[in-house]
Amino acid sequence: MAKPRSYKLLCPIARGLDRVGDRWTLLILRDLHAGPARFTDLQSGLSGIAANLLTDRLAKLVADGLVARRDGPHGAMLYELTDLGRRTGSLIFELAMFGALFPNAGEIARPGNLRTVAVTLNAAAQRVCTGDLSVVASLVVDGEAFELKASDGSATVSYAAATDPDVELRTSYASLLALSEGEMTRQSFLNDHSTIEVNTPGKDQALLELMSLILGVFQQHA
Repeated sequence: MAKPRSYKLLCPIARGLDRVGDRWTLLILRDLHAGPARFTDLQSGLSGIAANLLTDRLAKLVADGLVARRDGPHGAMLYELTDLGRRTGSLIFELAMFGALFPNAGEIARPGNLRTVAVTLNAAAQRVCTGDLSVVASLVVDGEAFELKASDGSATVSYAAATDPDVELRTSYASLLALSEGEMTRQSFLNDHSTIEVNTPGKDQALLELMSLILGVFQQHA
């Protein structure tokens, strides 16, 4: 691992940037908010990062206590957020909302996987989930599965197939992004850019209510 650089300033913002300010670091944390990942999963999602640079960034994150390593199935090494690392969720969400205020510049590469979806949905859902909302939903975005769980005033979104979901919503990444950034109405999204399959009667309404609350969070930041 390369010698860590530091601003060497007393300011807590500078101390925070010493840990997460290097190029790619916040994007690695972003993808790990979707759940544990193998090295190859992270490299696939971060189009353009070199293997040696990803190795260096992960080593620093582990050394700083933001990420932990553990053995996964079939001997694969998994990287996952620590409790300290999970505290970056709000930071990344606010950065996403700030970034949405600007247009795309130049040629944009689509990520190799959509783990990026989880952190913004998760952060917004946690802010607005009420105690009366209870649903397990499968969100399938361009064929990639996410699990949304809401109950007892808490919600989580992870990059994983849902087990026995109450409802399944299928859509595209472009449509989800357009909805969250105010370029598509909720009605247009539901009528023309998504499909919903209900396994537990009434739970589709719980999902739609939660989606409306999440959309409100995005609109507040627009």
